Amino acid sequence: MNGAGAGLWLSVLMLVAGFGIPVMAALNSGLGVRLGSPVGAAFVLFVVGMLASGLVVLITGTTNPFRPVAPAGFWLGGFLVAFYVLSVTLAAPRIGVGNAIFLVLLGQLVSATAIDHFALFGAQRHPLTLTRALGLVLMACGVFLARHPG
Repeated sequence: MNGAGAGLWLSVLMLVAGFGIPVMAALNSGLGVRLGSPVGAAFVLFVVGMLASGLVVLITGTTNPFRPVAPAGFWLGGFLVAFYVLSVTLAAPRIGVGNAIFLVLLGQLVSATAIDHFALFGAQRHPLTLTRALGLVLMACGVFLARHPG
């Protein structure tokens, strides 16, 4: 697949993944309420996610995903996923799925901009230009307005 085709496919993939995040938040927070335990709901989510990921590893023929090929810090992403899932599972029933996701999105915008600008964690550098900064401010304003309608 050429660069443009791959970029389009990956863009659609990320859009679909974005649709899934609030759905996951709503489902998992609902499970947490029904179980009486946000932590229990997060545990169930990770067990199901582990089984699904394990199936993909088997299907794709990935060999030993635990081999030490990166600095230990790169393994901390699992803790960040757990923190996110636990946080949204706890917060969404109290402040609403929309508010929880809007705040997560604002945090993502700021951290993604810093990661890109400073090429953190081995990411490709995309400097913060005036145009990108304006786009970030407009997106942050949109998140704020969506959180405070009317």
